[in-house]
Amino acid sequence: MRVVAVHPDALVVTSRIWQTNAVLLRAPRREDVDPAGAESAAGEARSATEAMLVDSPYFPDELEALPALARETGFEVEALLATHADFDHLLGRLAFPELALGVADTTSTRLRGEPGTAQRALRDADAEHYVRRERPLSLGAMQELPVPGRLELGGEELELHATSGHTADGMAIVAAHAGLLLCGDYLSDVEIPVLSPGGSIESYRATLARLAPLVEAVERVVPGHGSPLERERALRVLDEDVDYLDALEHGEERPRLPAGRDSRRQQTIHAENLARVSAP
Repeated sequence: MRVVAVHPDALVVTSRIWQTNAVLLRAPRREDVDPAGAESAAGEARSATEAMLVDSPYFPDELEALPALARETGFEVEALLATHADFDHLLGRLAFPELALGVADTTSTRLRGEPGTAQRALRDADAEHYVRRERPLSLGAMQELPVPGRLELGGEELELHATSGHTADGMAIVAAHAGLLLCGDYLSDVEIPVLSPGGSIESYRATLARLAPLVEAVERVVPGHGSPLERERALRVLDEDVDYLDALEHGEERPRLPAGRDSRRQQTIHAENLARVSAP
């Protein structure tokens, strides 16, 4: 597991597999002091450290380490968010079982309509990678969030924006105070666009168009898989993704994939995408 600070109030935690990113995000620390230097009416200086975990790493030891990591770095995790309903983004409750999972209304609908799907997918992945867990995934209580919308974090507002195309559900999160866009499985520098069941070229294009001005307004983008990206690099990835969708829509069997995203695995993903969009 790799941990990188992309802002004083944001840590990116990257799993050993699939370069899966989770983000520890907190409100800025503030001290309430009057102009004369006296303490606030509350009677003492105060630091706001309310924090949340967005998405999750994969391996049990990574999840087990998260609570201590959060405490030691000053992130008091009080909320969990998942950008969409794919199982590898839903594992936060294995680290913080007492917390509810906040999801977009579209993700809540998908999870209710596919009971047990995430748990079965996790079991299959664990079996493939010889992973054993002490307890199964339980989604427990979910907090359904209206998207588009806003969510408060310690006095700061997070913007929630709808995403779809990779899947039928999802949201991107703008933390303006940290200059970050957390976009789930979009704008990855290690993976071409993936059209999963429920996704489509049309909705993927609409999501990229929606993300473009959000990228312009932040300093960094954290995708669900891959590296945190500076604004200009994220915009290049977005343009490359638009070009790839064009090639996919035209039915190109061997398009020129973006540099760094042209491995054999990415070629297999393209073949799967092509089969999906070509299916009657």
